[in-house]
Amino acid sequence: MTIALIVLCAVALFFGIIIVRAFLFRPPVAEPVFIEAASFDFKKTANHLAAMIRIPTVSSRDAAAVDLSRFEEFRALIDSLYPAVKKNCEKTLVGPSGIVYRWKGKSTKKPTVFMAHYDVVGANASEWDKPPFSGEIDDAGVLWGRGTIDTKITVCGILEAVEKRIEQGFVPQRDVYLSFSGDEEVMGPSAPAIVSWMEEQGIEPDLVLDEGGAVVKDIFPGVKKSCAVVGITEKGVLDIEFSVRAAGGHSSAPARHQPVVDLAAAIGRIAKKPFPLRLTPPAALMFDTLGRHSSFAFRILFANLWCFLPLLKLVCRLSGGELAALMGTTCCFTILEGSSQYNIMPSVARAGANLRLLPGDTAESAVRRLQRIAGEKRVSLKTEYSFDPSPVADLSGAAWQSVHDAVAATWPDAIVSPYLMVACSDSRHFCRISKTVLRFSAMELTSEERGTMHAKNERIPVEKITTACEFFWRVIASA
Repeated sequence: MTIALIVLCAVALFFGIIIVRAFLFRPPVAEPVFIEAASFDFKKTANHLAAMIRIPTVSSRDAAAVDLSRFEEFRALIDSLYPAVKKNCEKTLVGPSGIVYRWKGKSTKKPTVFMAHYDVVGANASEWDKPPFSGEIDDAGVLWGRGTIDTKITVCGILEAVEKRIEQGFVPQRDVYLSFSGDEEVMGPSAPAIVSWMEEQGIEPDLVLDEGGAVVKDIFPGVKKSCAVVGITEKGVLDIEFSVRAAGGHSSAPARHQPVVDLAAAIGRIAKKPFPLRLTPPAALMFDTLGRHSSFAFRILFANLWCFLPLLKLVCRLSGGELAALMGTTCCFTILEGSSQYNIMPSVARAGANLRLLPGDTAESAVRRLQRIAGEKRVSLKTEYSFDPSPVADLSGAAWQSVHDAVAATWPDAIVSPYLMVACSDSRHFCRISKTVLRFSAMELTSEERGTMHAKNERIPVEKITTACEFFWRVIASA
């Protein structure tokens, strides 16, 4: 046998293995999940959420800018809207804005925690088509206002489901805790205080469920169906300041080393050397789940990452956005400061960057890399805020299955998949006391609706509010 024939046979075998693996790379046969849900009144639930929206619970890092009376008003509103919750659940105020309700079950062991935050980011009313705190429901049945998606709808959905369950005499098998914070948007102290309080009480949740993934379309290559992605971990955060100092002076006789120039050069070097892309176990699990539903061409890729991982990295790098964020630590420069006048060379130039750390990276390792790439000794780095990536949730127990089944029953046409969350939430603090911390926002969102979070014209169709209620109703069934 000639060498050419041997090579030809090897190539044919190689491609044969790849094609066969892609052909076999299909989703397992799964029985439909049916969990009956109560019927929730569209008008009533929409009006309840609208009432929440009308209270502008805007959080801020500047304590003087926060109107605490509106937060007190919101907490009073919850008690007035949900009398069964008020009567049957122990209420504890924790930290600056935390609210914890304990719904007593038949056992105190392995409780469930439902989380949400009731603070919102600010809104420039002049940019909105409708007032951001009007809670207006338009003729198309869409509720407008800051917090309709992030995340007063979750507060509403949880409370509506618990209220109706209590009214019908349901008693959960285990305790259920409702944990609401009012400073999540500013990474405030309320959620950590709630976790510390639970530690003192000896509470070890079997399941913690917070905001996170959602039911979305067109997020994964080659998949046409809706995808219900449930966060099983989240990236870490590093806020870091870069600064260069000099004597300053008049712009007519600039020094050899100008702070702005040196800082810009360092930023340029960092931008040209992004963090390397890596396939982490959470991302691999997502690719394995969703890749089986993709077109055959993409199944060739995802079924053979042992061979095509470099190609996947290239696709992610060129695509940018969330697909790239799933595979690497990101660095986004967000702040730039120098002189306030054209004719004054600043004595200090500053830049701020926000990094989202991939599991496996840490704030410490990221700072070392940035300092090395920045190069010049004149460039100083200062960590303003940081926390490392969260542990990956345990998917082997009943906690994951209960959420999976509730999602599958509520959105039967969607593919349920684990997900590496690239944003961050209060749930990260609860990893100290629970092995199964999951992140899922109970909504089917269009790309346009997702784009309104922290932006103008945040809004949600009212039928999606009752769907959120049904989801939490179903999760409670196994609590």
